[in-house]
Amino acid sequence: MTTAYYSFKPYNVGRWIIWSLFALVLIFAPQVFDSNLSISMLAQMGIAIIACLSYNMLLGQGGMLSFGHAVYTGLGSYVAIHTLLRVSDGLMSLPVSLIPLVGGLAGLFFAMLFGYVTTKKAGTPFAMITLGIGELVFAMSLMFSDFFGGEAGISADRVVGEPFLGITYGPNIQVYYLIAVYTFISVALMYAFTRTPLGRIINAVRDNPERVEFIGYNTQMVRYLVFMIAGFFAGIAGGLAAIQFEIVTAEVVGPIRSGGYLLFTFLGGATFFFGPIIGGVLMVLAFVLFSEITKAWLLYLGLIFLFMVMYAPGGIASLIMMNLRVAMFGRLRELWVSYLALGTTALVFLVGAGAMIEMVYHLQLNTALGDEVRFLGVTLNARETSSWFGSVFVALTGLGLFELTRHHFRRQWAEIQTYIEKEIKRRETT
Repeated sequence: MTTAYYSFKPYNVGRWIIWSLFALVLIFAPQVFDSNLSISMLAQMGIAIIACLSYNMLLGQGGMLSFGHAVYTGLGSYVAIHTLLRVSDGLMSLPVSLIPLVGGLAGLFFAMLFGYVTTKKAGTPFAMITLGIGELVFAMSLMFSDFFGGEAGISADRVVGEPFLGITYGPNIQVYYLIAVYTFISVALMYAFTRTPLGRIINAVRDNPERVEFIGYNTQMVRYLVFMIAGFFAGIAGGLAAIQFEIVTAEVVGPIRSGGYLLFTFLGGATFFFGPIIGGVLMVLAFVLFSEITKAWLLYLGLIFLFMVMYAPGGIASLIMMNLRVAMFGRLRELWVSYLALGTTALVFLVGAGAMIEMVYHLQLNTALGDEVRFLGVTLNARETSSWFGSVFVALTGLGLFELTRHHFRRQWAEIQTYIEKEIKRRETT
């Protein structure tokens, strides 16, 4: 006689809530931010999220530092735009909504081609090979104009074929929802990948490749498979970008784009799955909004990156998770005064430093417009000593107060972490 045993695995309610909220944000975001610029930025954020998450499959999950990830997003864009041209010329019959998949297959193909070489090495040699391939493809984009279109690039019209249920992809809102659908599905698939055996073993290859080889896995093949999957999703992002902008230029395979994926994935937090999502949002804000506010935006971005490397190497996601840990033990409310003081003093320092930076840039680039420059509603004279003295005084005052506040915060934070560790041990023994 056999006895049947039944087990019940409850649903992860928190996970369902998070994914539902993510879907709702994608659906209702254009209803809140309904201007053409806002909708365009939201669409670009979706593309950047897919690209940064695909890059994090290499960096965060596999420990593969790549300097040429734009090769796969860019070549995916090129193949997608050529496909769109063939559809508009009547040489192919393919719905516009499937064009991003063509970009994904192109990214997969080129990742299969280049990845076989690059993944034979790990660590620094891998990074240098990806840098060389990235420079090679960027140089080719200026040499072979038949495919790459030269400096002018290649343009196409996304409004082709017969409308389906009134969808022509002419209005920006229709393109946004196409990108939103691809974003949600791609993010879900990349998250699912992290729960697969391959997703687990690439983490082991990152942490201890010698032990992985000892238990019988081919680490080069594991890296190669993950590299191809990352290339596929990067190509999807490139295909969506081709539809969004209707033009592809050599810049999409350039080193600046590859560096952007690296920088913002790191800023968001490469060690957490949702970190690159934050990084993708910040990437669009920096490239679209911040670049219009000031010509010195790259300098500010470099300073922010330097600050994060020094004080928060885990990125913004790590800061969120550390504070959630403190909140779980009921000690977060003790830190709000310190956070307020840190934010205020840092803001004072940034105001002073920003005033000096803007005056330097004005003297170097805008001398024909006069000596005065507007900064945060205040008129500064770049050639007067008083403006420089005031900026230096504000910056040094803010920096000094920030350091005093930071030392106090470090002691407070250390005391809370000690309490948490003791509390964890106490709970484990009871």
